[in-house]
Amino acid sequence: MFNIDDIEKKEIKVRKSIVKRVVDFYRSYVGRFSKIALGIFAVSLVILFISSLFPAFADLFNRYISSSIRFVLSKITGILPFSLGETLFLSIPLIFTVLMTVYFKCFSKDDFKATKFLVILVSCLSLMFSTHMLSFGIAYNCTSLDKRLGMEARPVTAEELHSTAEILHTELQSLAKDIDYESNGASVMPYSYKELNSKLNSAYAKACEKYTFIPKLRSNVKVIAVSPLMTYTHISGIYTYYTGEANVNFNYPDYTAPYTMAHEMAHQRGVAAEDEANFIAFLVCMESKDPYIRYSAYLSMYEYVISAYYESDPSGYMAMLGTHDLRIRREMMAFSDFFSKYRDSTASKVSNTINDTYLKASGEREGSKSYGLVVDLACAYYRGR
Repeated sequence: MFNIDDIEKKEIKVRKSIVKRVVDFYRSYVGRFSKIALGIFAVSLVILFISSLFPAFADLFNRYISSSIRFVLSKITGILPFSLGETLFLSIPLIFTVLMTVYFKCFSKDDFKATKFLVILVSCLSLMFSTHMLSFGIAYNCTSLDKRLGMEARPVTAEELHSTAEILHTELQSLAKDIDYESNGASVMPYSYKELNSKLNSAYAKACEKYTFIPKLRSNVKVIAVSPLMTYTHISGIYTYYTGEANVNFNYPDYTAPYTMAHEMAHQRGVAAEDEANFIAFLVCMESKDPYIRYSAYLSMYEYVISAYYESDPSGYMAMLGTHDLRIRREMMAFSDFFSKYRDSTASKVSNTINDTYLKASGEREGSKSYGLVVDLACAYYRGR
């Protein structure tokens, strides 16, 4: 017959033994750096949890704490003439090889050193997670952009898509007269990326006065050195959270550059959701007096809207497109010709899967499809105009 008291005593003894082992392990293998890193990790988890419950808290944290971290990171890395984020990414195979070599040559035969090495490695990974959460990840829990702008973003009708497309096309037509086009129909950006960067910083300065939730920041957008290879992933720009850098792929056609750079600069200023970064990029480009920057924004938004219109009403799309400016259609055809080389690449499928997984893990239910949700914001913006 079992003695309940004996069983309980054994369970207590086992629990005490486990606790003792954990404490002994902590004291033996967790050094000062690891204690700090794991402490920051624990704090970031608490902050993430609170922000998921209270968007107002996320707004304040992102506007003042996260923006400060992003500011410091961007200013430090902004000194460099190259993208540190790109360099670190390309160095991953080398870093991994060095770490494994050090581990097996120096530590694998010494259980104490091997365990301590792994603890440090885990601590570094936790610090990377914390950096991402505290500088950017919290922004996914902020109040939605439509509410901040006093709009109502909702699923739209074919009629709304049609009317929004017509408004965007009218603006494009008025700008097209000031744009230079090549013989294949592609437009030509009339200045360098450095000059474009300066113009967009000025546009952001104006936008920050109008939209106060966007923090003020002058930053240098980095040009990706391996842009031709990067194009196979279908990535036209990227924001690297750990270095605070906005990066642009220079291999894409010129007209995509201003809007793409404005999009990545929006991430750099704490706009996390992809559809919201797309729309902020549009609003910021509207603050510029430069016709090519405005042209880039209108055309990029136009492409999103007519793509959604095609899915909603294919026959209406064909009828509408037939009446639109030939210069705009030729620009789009030139892009299609350029993109045909990269359209079905294996790299794009891999990068899309990774990006889709990351976005869903961050709280964007639609994953990589969330970029296109900017259509709802655009229609809300033009509704009634």
